[in-house]
Amino acid sequence: MSETEMREIGADNSLMILDDDEPFRRRLARAMEKRGFNPTALDSVAAGRAFCTATPPAYAVVDLRLEDGTGLDVVEVLRARRADAKIVVLTGYGAIATAVAAVKIGATDYLSKPADAKDVTHALLALPGDKPPPPENPMSADRVRWEHIQRVFELCDRNVSETARRLNMHRRTLQRILAKRSPK
Repeated sequence: MSETEMREIGADNSLMILDDDEPFRRRLARAMEKRGFNPTALDSVAAGRAFCTATPPAYAVVDLRLEDGTGLDVVEVLRARRADAKIVVLTGYGAIATAVAAVKIGATDYLSKPADAKDVTHALLALPGDKPPPPENPMSADRVRWEHIQRVFELCDRNVSETARRLNMHRRTLQRILAKRSPK
């Protein structure tokens, strides 16, 4: 067991898990409960905002893309209601631009799927000065290209036509790229 896993969770062990992938949400909730957290599993932005307003948890794992919106809206509500909350944004569409946006609005950390309970626990219990270990595998050329496209897309306020124009790319090609998961 690592040093991070041995750290104290604290008296308030409330954890919100917000993800629209039901099997993942259930599996993560069970694993986090075994680690000493008291998880509440939710599946929508609306449910997450309501929960954070009524009973803001000490810890949160929030998926970036949900069926009814973005998890960043929930991060903002939680950060406003509870400044000391540890929030991890979790996504299958990892991009530097969204990671920066998540941290700017109050996320403590940002993890790309597939992340397991060990990764989530490390992120939730990390001290402010802790640095993550260097990546074992550097990004591929396809991944670097995808990251650049995502960054320009975010800079253009998620406007597909403007992003395609700036990248000198056909709009439909860009839409196909944006609909896919990030390359390895």
